[in-house]
Amino acid sequence: MATETVILDCARFKRPDIATIDRIARTRLDASRRGCELRLRNPNAAILELIALLGLERILGVEVQGQPE
Repeated sequence: MATETVILDCARFKRPDIATIDRIARTRLDASRRGCELRLRNPNAAILELIALLGLERILGVEVQGQPE
């Protein structure tokens, strides 16, 4: 059984907040319930930072890379 991929283009989220991350998480849950995988396209640094701050990297399948020291 092939898994379909839902692509969410995050470029339109210019000033993301916690409500934005909530919408992304709910979209992920809805896709999962339908047997699909969610991929984020063009997530900006603010989105990735909020996802990391909320501890949702694993749940949302997002790899947040830190700054090199």
